[in-house]
Amino acid sequence: MELYLGFVILEGLLALAVVGTNLLVCATICLHRELRSVTNCLVACLALADLGVGALAIPFSMVLSLELTLCFHTCLFLACFPLVTTQFSILLLLLIALNAHLKIRLPSSYAMHVRKGRVLGAVGLCWLLSLLIGLSPMMGWNSLGHYVAGNRTLAAERAAVVLIARDQPYGGFLSKVYPGTRGAPHYNQLHDDHLGHCSFTSVFAPEYLVYFIFFACTLLPLGALLGIYADLFRLVRGHFLAQPLWAAKRGELPMARALLLLFGSFCVCWIPLHVIYCVRLLCPGCWSYAALDRLAVLLSHLNSLANPLVYAMRKKDFGRALRAVCLRYVLRCPRAKVHPQGLSGRR
Repeated sequence: MELYLGFVILEGLLALAVVGTNLLVCATICLHRELRSVTNCLVACLALADLGVGALAIPFSMVLSLELTLCFHTCLFLACFPLVTTQFSILLLLLIALNAHLKIRLPSSYAMHVRKGRVLGAVGLCWLLSLLIGLSPMMGWNSLGHYVAGNRTLAAERAAVVLIARDQPYGGFLSKVYPGTRGAPHYNQLHDDHLGHCSFTSVFAPEYLVYFIFFACTLLPLGALLGIYADLFRLVRGHFLAQPLWAAKRGELPMARALLLLFGSFCVCWIPLHVIYCVRLLCPGCWSYAALDRLAVLLSHLNSLANPLVYAMRKKDFGRALRAVCLRYVLRCPRAKVHPQGLSGRR
């Protein structure tokens, strides 16, 4: 109980920090026109996804950790929403990397190929794919049979409680007050047959979490991201630094490093949770630790807080603007300047 209470407190504090920080990121982009570059707008979309994590995914995770008795479809929706936000973040990181790669590979024709309409269409496509991937269990790829089997044990326990109540004195009086107890053995004829102990792993098959979510939808995009950044740094070091005419593009190197740090923070925060799922699939009889599971979940949610902080620390102009907005509108400091100096954010 103490472990769960500590988990709930940390998750609640983290949710508040995630919502507040990502709201500041969105406000900074809205208030500073000079920061409305394609990359920064994509980062703002990533902040919106992280905002959904703090506002909904983390509270849903807290409910799932309680293992309450819920209807299967309600539990399935609570478990699917974090998959949607996570997949959207992965696809946005891939889109941000592609944008940075095009900016460096095609410096003269970048503005012609990358337009606002195309970027919005790409973001919309990422959101659609995230919905299809994250909500695929609601289309039938789930563990309804396992959930119902667990419910049979729950129904048997309830029936035993009803039988014990009937053997107690005044059982006839109670049966008149609560006439529903007479039909208690017929739970499976009602919608109650979909009730069960709700948790993240009770509605998903281990094969779905490992083979589809981890291998296909996480490792493949992350591998593509790693390849894009490797080629990006090769282009920067091998071509731009060697040609003085492109010296102005050397400023793209810090941007690429900042985006690479976003990629690294995502891997550090999310890979441990997927490793736990892999161990459960490959070794079903291995001992599991509740503290380790909750620590991995907490670390995965920490990524939504790390994204804006990492980007603000690496992008100085963005960091100054974020600090100015925080001082002016949160801490109510009238001397804080709303606009940062310089236009280096237009990249």
